[in-house]
Amino acid sequence: MKKNILLIGGSSGIGYQISELLKVNNNIIVASRTTGTLDTNKVKHLKFDVLEDDISQLDLPEKLDGFVYCPGSIDLKPFKMIKPENFEKEMNLNFFGMVKCLQGVLEKLKKSDQASLLFFSTVAVKVGMPFHTSVAASKGAIEGFAKSLAAEYAPKFRVNVIAPSLTDTPLAEKLLSNEDKRKKMDRRHPLKRIGAAKDIANLASFLLSNESGWITGQVLGVDGGLSTINSN
Repeated sequence: MKKNILLIGGSSGIGYQISELLKVNNNIIVASRTTGTLDTNKVKHLKFDVLEDDISQLDLPEKLDGFVYCPGSIDLKPFKMIKPENFEKEMNLNFFGMVKCLQGVLEKLKKSDQASLLFFSTVAVKVGMPFHTSVAASKGAIEGFAKSLAAEYAPKFRVNVIAPSLTDTPLAEKLLSNEDKRKKMDRRHPLKRIGAAKDIANLASFLLSNESGWITGQVLGVDGGLSTINSN
């Protein structure tokens, strides 16, 4: 039986790749500001701004079997240059927006036999990196939240987090704007390349499927070995 899976912000990058992998055997709903390159013949798109709109007003199925929160940002600055409102902006997009969306569809997720919830963190939570204070703070909140939620709703929900390293998506354009930058970022990873959106989407697809039915409360690194291997 096809699952109803809701992706928040899934019209580009990793979210788009997830929808591409899942659209054949599932009913995929993408709630985002734009359609991007989504195949709207096979994926249902709902116009939605996570910071402005009320998700309870969207035309969603009565039952949801999967929930994926994709919005994020890469705003890397020295701590002394980051104003409190910058931290607030990161938290609103990465964390509070996710909480608001999740509470808005909670009753629909409860109608599933076992819903799978998937959030995104960053390798910078596990590995301290300069200029990542605001990003790491908001994504760190996601990791703690996910583990607590997994405990509270087991076995009804499974809740997992993927923590990627730098991935070739529109969000990372500034960091990969020329060949020299790309090669430098490749060399930072033990596997000597940055991530592709499909690298992350492959794991996401697995975590949303029944094949991962005994996995919950995990933060899984898809980071080319950066968080665990010193290859220098």
